[in-house]
Amino acid sequence: METLSQHLEYLGLCGDNTEAEDQILESLNGILLALTEDKQRSFSLLRESGIFITLAKILKGNTRCAVKAAQVLSEIAKNEEMKKTCIEADLVLALIPLLESTDQEMLLHAGRAIGRICYDNRDLQEELVKVGVITSLVRILTDYAESEPLVHVDLLALCNLADFDTAKEALSRTKVAEQLVKQLRRAENHERLEIVFEVLQALAENDVLKVQLVEAGVQEVLSEILMRLQGSSQAEDTCIVKAASDLIVSLLLGDGNCVRMVQLGVIHQLLDLLEKHVESGDISVQHAALSALRNLAIPVVNKVQMLEEGVAERIQTLLRSEMPPVQFKLLGTLRMLADGQADAAEILGQDPMLLNRLVQWCNANDHVSVRGEANRLLASILRHNRSQEVVKAIQEAQAVKHLVSMTTSKHAALQNEALNALAIASAIDLETLEESFKESQLVQSLHKLLQDDNTSPEVKYNSMGLLCSLLKSGDLRQEIEADKIKETLEQLCSHSNANVVKEAVTTLQVLRGERPISLPSSP
Repeated sequence: METLSQHLEYLGLCGDNTEAEDQILESLNGILLALTEDKQRSFSLLRESGIFITLAKILKGNTRCAVKAAQVLSEIAKNEEMKKTCIEADLVLALIPLLESTDQEMLLHAGRAIGRICYDNRDLQEELVKVGVITSLVRILTDYAESEPLVHVDLLALCNLADFDTAKEALSRTKVAEQLVKQLRRAENHERLEIVFEVLQALAENDVLKVQLVEAGVQEVLSEILMRLQGSSQAEDTCIVKAASDLIVSLLLGDGNCVRMVQLGVIHQLLDLLEKHVESGDISVQHAALSALRNLAIPVVNKVQMLEEGVAERIQTLLRSEMPPVQFKLLGTLRMLADGQADAAEILGQDPMLLNRLVQWCNANDHVSVRGEANRLLASILRHNRSQEVVKAIQEAQAVKHLVSMTTSKHAALQNEALNALAIASAIDLETLEESFKESQLVQSLHKLLQDDNTSPEVKYNSMGLLCSLLKSGDLRQEIEADKIKETLEQLCSHSNANVVKEAVTTLQVLRGERPISLPSSP
């Protein structure tokens, strides 16, 4: 400690003397040595000495000694109390210009010192972004991509700054996406992968950076990582797989990115992942993979490719799971695939095992979300189907009563899905459905919907559209007449909604056996 005091005294007297560089370096090394021997006593002496002003002068005006001064500061800044002293001496502003150096040792120590001083200090971090440190960080990542220590320090800095919107904007004007994808590809250990993933996840919150990451091929690397770690039961590998899955979900910006993901085969890696984890795997991994699957099934072009590649069959295999959250999301994915795809609806609608399973879930009172999604999938199959065979298969599976029950849901969107599905099915093969409609009291349910003032105009409109189809059946017509729906329809002719009025007039004409007269639509 006596030697340290001498070094501090010398630096205080001659620290800004450029002709005494050898002695200055010796004193700086003496500080480093003292810090390794007794940190607490060294910190106490350093605080009392006022050496920080001298260190700032060395950083600014002595190129040869600045590297060692930066190293001293990086060690001092490991201590929470000493960080405050560094901040008070404005040492961060003295360190920032050193990030423009081409000396790797300088960059390493300056980067560590800045990172440690600014860690967990939002105001200082925001100041770093304002003074343009982002450009320096990306340059270092680009120029020294093979230097493990420098890349590590650089990534930690990006990790700390990437949450700021201003930082994301600054990064979007650089080629950081390319560099991060390179680092993701060459990362060989879990720690490095985790840091890169953390940075990528933050950047994926920015729309411009999302596109840049996809253009840089991040999905190919994610696909490779999922493939490489497939089958591993190590906890560290599971964490990486989870991070990769989460990032895929975040990157699903617009149809373009989703389409690119499917073209790259990511969908099959997600399914492989699910098949491995569906029974006993990590719930968070399942959640991420299932969310990604559902989003990938939204673009029309993806639906076609996924169906051609047998994705629907693989999802049905996964439905063996007894875990309600898994069932819910898989059913949602199948519904997305069937949406607007007659071929998919026909395939799913003629699978007796799937239909029987859906009917079981429609009875699952203990899992409301699964029951709702099973009903919605049944409705979707009928709405997008044009085949008489599918109508017969759904009738044989005793699924019709569940769709009738769905018309009385508390949610108008679900009511309309069910009403449209039943109307299309009735148009295709009313004779097959007639008995089920009578048993499930469909006519009476529709009448209640029309009578209820709380029923939305769209639900009333679709209910009358379905009634028009039912009137083609002699038995159902008798039920409609017996239930005195005619009076309700007459009242609806003075409804406040023009479309409801129009449909009420049309339905009355069909009920009376008249040829419907086309009414002008409301403006």
